[in-house]
Amino acid sequence: MLATPGALPDGPEWLFEVKWDGMRLLAEAVAGGVRLTSRSGRDVTSHFPELAELTRLAPDVLLDGEVVLLEGGIPSFAALADRMHGPVPPRIAHARPVTFMVFDVLRLYGVPLLERPLEERRGTLERLDLTAVPALSLSPTYTDGQALLDATVQRGMEGVVAKRRDSPYRPGCRSPAWVKVTHRRTQICLVGGWRAERSSAGRIGALLLGVPDGGGLRYAGKVGSGLAGEIAQRVLRDRLVTAEASPFTERVPRSDGVGAHWCEPSTVVEVAHMGWTDGGRLRQPVFRGVRDDLDPDQVGSES
Repeated sequence: MLATPGALPDGPEWLFEVKWDGMRLLAEAVAGGVRLTSRSGRDVTSHFPELAELTRLAPDVLLDGEVVLLEGGIPSFAALADRMHGPVPPRIAHARPVTFMVFDVLRLYGVPLLERPLEERRGTLERLDLTAVPALSLSPTYTDGQALLDATVQRGMEGVVAKRRDSPYRPGCRSPAWVKVTHRRTQICLVGGWRAERSSAGRIGALLLGVPDGGGLRYAGKVGSGLAGEIAQRVLRDRLVTAEASPFTERVPRSDGVGAHWCEPSTVVEVAHMGWTDGGRLRQPVFRGVRDDLDPDQVGSES
């Protein structure tokens, strides 16, 4: 179940949580072990070996939550980026473990809980002994949404999610019963091309971004900020697949496209930005990371 962007709701029928800046996971623990899946349905169990202890919770349980890496008590998407892209040896994972911020339980002891109201599912979740798993933490809820929104902006956090107490869980649906309010604007894009750094032909200096629109790929601008790190360079080089022609439905402006290397629009990335121009280009985009947890068909305009 996904949240819908909107204004912060108010009233006793709503609960409020921090919007964690991490990677959304479904965690299924059964007698045979643990299986972790991303929003796209990919098995990412080997990415987070420190969560193997989830079997201690119950013989059969299905949890929804978000994996984060905390720096000074604040989630760091950049710090988590390398953990999202491939298997990690247990010794490395345990040296700097992630935290699984769990906020929902969808099945327990073989009983589906999807149709139960959120408030009841939350009560079931709180009765589990979550302290049995060191890497697990319960995402707290609050009744004052505005106070939480103010606190998250002061601490440099991503925002708030409001959830109706009576809401059932609708897998894969973007529901108005969950509303997200963020302090920064982000957009998921597909990479349609790249340009090399001026000083190094082997390094990526800018990405040419697109957003699916009406069956084609609309050009959304280029991003260069945030690409200097070696992790970003390595991950992008491993994923960009060369194409013979531009995948965009419109001609890329010469100032952006000169010297471009075209690629298949199969690599999903996330950028922060300051809004959109009248021409449909991202303002001051900054690269945040490759989103291996999302499939290309899950990309659309966020705002």
